Amino acid sequence: MLRILGKSNSINVRKILWLCSELSLDYELEEWGREESDLNKPEFLELNPNGLVPVIVDNDFVLWESNSICRYLASSEKRLDLLPQEPRTKASVEKWMDWQATELNNSWRYSFMSLVRKDSAYSDLTMINSSAEAWNKNMELLNSQLNKSGMFVVGVDFTLADIVLGLATHRWLSTPIERPNLPAVQAYYQQLCQRDGFIQHGCNGIP
Repeated sequence: MLRILGKSNSINVRKILWLCSELSLDYELEEWGREESDLNKPEFLELNPNGLVPVIVDNDFVLWESNSICRYLASSEKRLDLLPQEPRTKASVEKWMDWQATELNNSWRYSFMSLVRKDSAYSDLTMINSSAEAWNKNMELLNSQLNKSGMFVVGVDFTLADIVLGLATHRWLSTPIERPNLPAVQAYYQQLCQRDGFIQHGCNGIP
C-alpha cells in the first residue's frame, strides 16, 4: 500500500490526500512533522534530506515535492483527465502548478505565517501588508484566468492544477486579510466544494 508521510493539516500533504480521493487510491498516512515525529530524525532525512513533508513511499520508490508526487500518482494511474499527455494541454496544467509553487506561495507566506500561524518571526506590519497585497494581485490574476477558461483553471475539465490552486484558494479565503471581490474565484471555489476530496481535505476548516 502507498505510504504518505506528513502532517494531515499541511497544505502540501492535503494535495496528495485529495488526489488519492480523486484516484480512489488506498494509502496509509504516517504522521510526520509533529513533536513526536521530528522531521530531523535520521530515518526521515534518509527519505527526504530536505526535512520536509510530504514524502511518499510506493514499494521501493521514494518521492518528495508535493507537485511532483501529484504528477507521479496521476501518471501511474493513467489519469489523462488530470494530467493530459498532449504536450500543450499538459504544459498548461503544469504551468499553473509551477506558478502555485513559486509566485503564489511566495506571495502569501509572510502574511499567512503572521496572521494564521501566529509566528513571532513574521511580525513586521509593513511586510504583512506587502505580502497580503501581492497575494491579492496573484488571486486577481487567477480570477482573470478563470474568466477566460470557464469552469476550471485550464478549461472545462478538472486537472491537477485545480488541486493545487483549489487548496491555495481556500487558504486565501480563510486568512484574515482584506480581499478584493473576485467573482470568478468565488464561483470556482463553490464548484470545488462539490467534490468529495475537497470537502474532506480542502474546505474542512483547516486554512
